[in-house]
Order: sequence, then C-alpha cells, then structure tokens
Amino acid sequence: MRRILPTTGALLLVALVAVIALWPVYVRPRTDAAQVADAILVLGGAHDGREELGLRLAAEGYAPRVLVSNPYEHSPMVNRICHGGYSFEVICFDPDPRTTLGEGRALARFGADWDRVIVVTFTPHISRARYIIGKCWDGELLFVDPRPHLSPVRWAWDYAYQSAGYVKAWFADC
Repeated sequence: MRRILPTTGALLLVALVAVIALWPVYVRPRTDAAQVADAILVLGGAHDGREELGLRLAAEGYAPRVLVSNPYEHSPMVNRICHGGYSFEVICFDPDPRTTLGEGRALARFGADWDRVIVVTFTPHISRARYIIGKCWDGELLFVDPRPHLSPVRWAWDYAYQSAGYVKAWFADC
C-alpha cells in the first residue's frame, strides 16, 4: 500500500503536466481568420458543425469550391451535401487512406495549382492536421474551427488519440 500512493501521485503529476503542456496544441490551437482562398477542405470526422461551416464560408464567397472528405458509406448528411445544388462547386472524395494523411494526399492532387486553402476540422485535430497536410501540400493553409462543445471525457480521449496520431504522422511520408 505504501508503494501505491507514491506511484499514483506520480502518475497523476505526469498526467497533469501532459494536460498543461499539450493545452495549446489540443485545446487552444492556432486558428486563422478566413480569407479568400482557392478551396475549402472539410476534413472527415464527427458531424460537429464542420460541414455546415465549410458550406457557409463558400456561400459567403471565401472560395469557389468545397472539397468534402467522404470516407463514410452511409451518411445521410454527407450524401445530401455531395448531391445538393449549390452556387459553388462541391467535390466529394473518399481519401486513401481514410485518414488525415489521405486527405492531405487528395489536396495535393486537387490543388496542385492552388495557393491557399481553408481547412475545416475540430479543435483537438487542428494542430495535427496542420502538420500532416502541411507535409503533403506546399500552399498556404488556413485552419478554421466550428468549436463544438466537447465533454471532459471526449477531451481526454482526444488528448490520447491525437497524441498517438502525431507519433504515427512522424513516421509517415506524404
């Protein structure tokens, strides 16, 4: 019992240091103001407002096209977006692989002649997505966020998930 208390205290201290150190990476990442761009790239993931934000930015004239990552087989929302009538172009694609790396590769294919792209994803993913997509595409990336409400459990999950994703991305080439 005497060893359990110091070990537990040490683990809690390590967890607290990790939360504090990674706070600016996952909770308060650098985001950008939307500017006129060649395209808006909506990354796949939870339907947390990112699709709506990407479409709204295009409707407001920030870009003539929206690329929607569509790794979903049966998402009514994404299917509506991909087949809806808009005043701007909507391009839906299934990334290969079905990860941020695949989305970065797709951007490199679609945007070979583009200069600036607005990327829409959610808060904990921004820093890692900036790193991965920046390895694949040389243009200017502006990251915007619908800022969904996340529970403490979801934040804990995303700290672990995004950290593991960074390790994986470190070894991946675009």
